[in-house]
Order: sequence, then structure tokens, then C-alpha cells
Amino acid sequence: MPGARAEPYRRNGGQALDRAQPLGVLAAGHGEQRGAQSGAGRVQDAREISGLGDDRGRCAVGGQRGEGAGRPVLLNHARVEPELGSPARGGLPATVARRTATGWTLTGRKRFATGVEGLDWLLVWATTDEPIPRVGTFAVPGASPGIEITHRWDHLGLRASGSHDIALHEVEIPAGNVVDIAAHGPGAEQDNRAAAALHLPLAALYLGVARAAQRYFHRFAHDRIPANLGHPVARTERFRRAAGEIALRLDSAEQLVFGGAERVDAADRTYAPELALGARILADRHAVEAVGLAIRLLGNPGLSRDNPLERHFRDIQCAPVHAPQEDVALLAVGSRALEGTG
Repeated sequence: MPGARAEPYRRNGGQALDRAQPLGVLAAGHGEQRGAQSGAGRVQDAREISGLGDDRGRCAVGGQRGEGAGRPVLLNHARVEPELGSPARGGLPATVARRTATGWTLTGRKRFATGVEGLDWLLVWATTDEPIPRVGTFAVPGASPGIEITHRWDHLGLRASGSHDIALHEVEIPAGNVVDIAAHGPGAEQDNRAAAALHLPLAALYLGVARAAQRYFHRFAHDRIPANLGHPVARTERFRRAAGEIALRLDSAEQLVFGGAERVDAADRTYAPELALGARILADRHAVEAVGLAIRLLGNPGLSRDNPLERHFRDIQCAPVHAPQEDVALLAVGSRALEGTG
């Protein structure tokens, strides 16, 4: 996406799927789908998605569904609710799935439905109204009547992701659109370990943001020649140390993320879910710290809204917010570390 065309999407949210659509980055189980088709898998996903996070792969999510012959089908989970908050911390949905003569209707509210305006399918988490209720995931066509955007995404970072809040008003689906269903109770709560490998491509996206910030930092260091110095600040020890610190953090984070993705692709059974959760924790920390360091070196110019680094700084703040957040992931990592050592 050329810079001039990208600007409205970066600032205000987008109406395009320019690169996200062909890559299918909103597709649940994207790595498995690609692996079955082309021999690619999680590591290729991680590298492609990392490119979406940087200046060379700017993307806006939220355009028109159905664009592009042969592209992957776009789907995303709709799980977070206003009252419940993040299901990563436990709890069950208030959204109700009611039986009908031909299938189900769904009624409820969801938050942060990323890319909802461009999705082919929403995977809606809901509780049934049966005498003995169950909890399941229901596949809802993205163009179904009764889906309403109730609050448009207006966020510090990732403004082009289109992660709007939605309401479902008796949205009808066929009986066969039940993806999975289980008895109502603690066993139906979200299993943070089950999808841990999906956090590797997520971490890669933010590493792409940090790499874009790093490239801008390098360019600034070579171009900036203070009058009292007489040569580029890239020659100073202060900038060289900072460049080393940024490179160290991002290089090590990429080794963890891409190395983990390779092990997932190789079906390495020794790569436990906790290792993927830990890789994302460290990658997020390193990416946030690297961009923050670049901002500190630039000073006020780095926080100017016409400076690309300001956008990268905003976007990177979103990295640690994704569920499961660090304290929940660390609990899982620590519990596994202490198993059998007592």
C-alpha cells in the first residue's frame, strides 16, 4: 500500500484488506490450513505476518468481504463480552443461542471483533437456552442480517484493525453451524494452553512493528547532523549502544518466535504450549522496550504525529494487551515449571 493511500487507514481505521486478505491472517487455524495446502505452516505465517507489522507491509483490516478470487476464507472468533471481559481469565458467555425449527438464533454483545466488516464468518461463543445449557462456538456468516456495529474502534494503536463492538439481534444460522459444543461448567471455559501456538504469529506481527521502528531509528541516526556535532549522530557512542541494545532485543525475540514456529511445524512434541506462551511474553517485552528506547533517543521528534516512529510506538503498546495477558501466561509457565519439583 503506497504511503499516501495508507495514511487514512493508519490514522482512522481502515476499509481495506490489501494484504491481510490474501494471507488470510484472520483465519483461525491459518497455519494448519496453509500447511495442508502448500507444505507451509506456522513459521511461514510468522514471517509473513511479521511483514504486515512493518512499513513495507502496511495493512488495514476491515474492508469488503468476498474480495479476491482464491483468497483464504476470513474468519475470526467473537468471544469477549462487555460484562465478562476476557474469557482468558475464566467465565462463560452471556450471548444466548436459542433453538429454532431450522437451527439456532444468536443474541448478545461482543467486543473487539477484529476485522468484522470484512469477515466471511464469525465464530461466536454462546450459551444455549436448553433446559440443561451447553456452551459452544457457532459459525455465523459475516453478512448475516441482525449483526450491528454498536461502537467503532477508536484506539491508541492498531487503528486500522477494525476491532469494533457488535450486537447480534436474533441472528439465524442453520443447525449444522455448530463448530463445537460442551456441557455448561468450568470445563467449557477457555483453555489458554490449547491455542498457545497461535501466539507465535501474533508475536511476529509486533516484531514487525518493532523492526519498522528500528529501520526508522537507523535512518534518523544517519541523517541527523547536529550543528554542534558536525557529523551524523550514528557515529556517537550513545546511538551505537542504543542500536546494539535494540538489535539484541529484536534478534533474540525473533529466534524465540521463529524457532518455536519451526518446532510447531515439525510436530515437535517436546515443544510444550508453555514454551509458546513464554516466547510471546519475551517477544512482547523486547519489542516494547526496543521501540521505547528508539523514542527516548529521538526525544520530542519521535513523538510528533507526523513521524512514523510515533505510530510504531502507539501500535507496539497493544502487544502485551492481547489475551492471555502476561500474568495469566506466567501462571501457566510457572505451574509447569514447578510440576514434579515439590
